[in-house]
Amino acid sequence: MPSESKHLRISRELLAEIAAGKYVPTGRLPSEAQLVERFGVSRPTVARALRDLQDQGLVERRAGAGSFVRDAVAPAVAHRQFGLLIPGLGTTEIFEAVGGELAGLTRVHGYGLLWGGGHVMPQEDMSVEDAEELCDQFIRSQVAGVFFAPFEHSVGCDEVNRGLAEKLHRAGVPVVLLDRDLGAFPTRSGFDLVGVDNFAGGYQLADHLLKLGCRHLAFVTRPFSAPTVKARIAGAREAILAQGLPSAPNFVREGEPDDPKYAAGLFADGPVDAVLCASDHVAALLLRSLEKSGKRVPCDVRLVGFDDVRFATLLSVPLTTMHQPCRDIAAVAFRAMLARLADPSLPPRRIALSPRLVVRESCGAYLPRG
Repeated sequence: MPSESKHLRISRELLAEIAAGKYVPTGRLPSEAQLVERFGVSRPTVARALRDLQDQGLVERRAGAGSFVRDAVAPAVAHRQFGLLIPGLGTTEIFEAVGGELAGLTRVHGYGLLWGGGHVMPQEDMSVEDAEELCDQFIRSQVAGVFFAPFEHSVGCDEVNRGLAEKLHRAGVPVVLLDRDLGAFPTRSGFDLVGVDNFAGGYQLADHLLKLGCRHLAFVTRPFSAPTVKARIAGAREAILAQGLPSAPNFVREGEPDDPKYAAGLFADGPVDAVLCASDHVAALLLRSLEKSGKRVPCDVRLVGFDDVRFATLLSVPLTTMHQPCRDIAAVAFRAMLARLADPSLPPRRIALSPRLVVRESCGAYLPRG
């Protein structure tokens, strides 16, 4: 690695640690000797990194004492961190990827990122009480902004989501929503939103199945799903109508996909030759339930999901799905946050990226024709 890259990496890491409050209250940075040992570089490289921070007015070097965060700028620097509020991290795999990308982007640009109250990604979904406490912590820490993926799959989640976002807004903390809005589709809140075009994704999935010859489609979702799911349902309905076919009154089937009785009941009220699932997670659970109830995918019924998460290729039948561009979602969300910080008067924006159809065996595209 060239010397310039090394000193930039050191200065950026130190800046991220300053932003996260690591050197509060003394403000003293590690010594040059400690930094040499930590980063495995020469003393001139460390000195250059510290000089960069000094030239930016962030650090002062005191003869015989070391390097310190300047008192005049310490509060502003301490605010160079963002919060990440993702209640469904444990069950919605795309958020792990999006959060990881955001962590990298913030680090490169000299910011810190707080996950679930700390610097380590949480492993389980958080409760409403956890989310409220985390919001309070973000406000106390005076973070620069918060990336928020609202709750779903619980009674009253719309009210909870609005309450959390409004609490941050009243405290002057900008919010960028990830993946989904605060209320039911197609209503819009007053916050920036970055995700995929779910209407287009639902349309493409249904259109793909219709082109394969399917005529009796059903859409499976869990109760109290996010507004994104409503948009996917609307898109699928539009594709059915575009083919001149009627949309069945019971097209949407809410329930728990890991229940074999629920899976068998999908076929109780008439023929179903293809099932669209609200997510890959729902599709994986339903696939197992269908197998237990004696239905073979794709021979007896076609199955598609949405997200293209890691296990989509590891199921007993590889899953046809819509790919969510997690890296692009994170990059656009980060730019949206910087734009919001630069000009708080900007009107709220909805940025919808295009999902991509990924065809695998579960949709029956590779079944022999005849």
